[in-house]
Amino acid sequence: MKIAAVCQSGLGSSFMIQMNIESVFKEENVETDNIEVTHFDTGGLNATAADYFFLGSDLADQASDLPQDRVIVLKSIIDKAELQEKVNALLDKEGIQHN
Repeated sequence: MKIAAVCQSGLGSSFMIQMNIESVFKEENVETDNIEVTHFDTGGLNATAADYFFLGSDLADQASDLPQDRVIVLKSIIDKAELQEKVNALLDKEGIQHN
């Protein structure tokens, strides 16, 4: 499974979201051998770039061409509790063990 964190420039915000997703995986004791987390800018938003896309609500319109069941919109990119809730929901959906 490939997860992409996306922001406008592909630098700061997306990298922070990527690190926070990886932190949630660690906290939840998720086996990550078959999970890749990456980050990029909105120019990379296409259905073949990743299985799931995490992005801020300000960029949701730019992901409208993607299958919406693969787009996870964050109301706040700095709210770790929201991110953890959405990562856990994704893990449940994919049947991946976690705490």
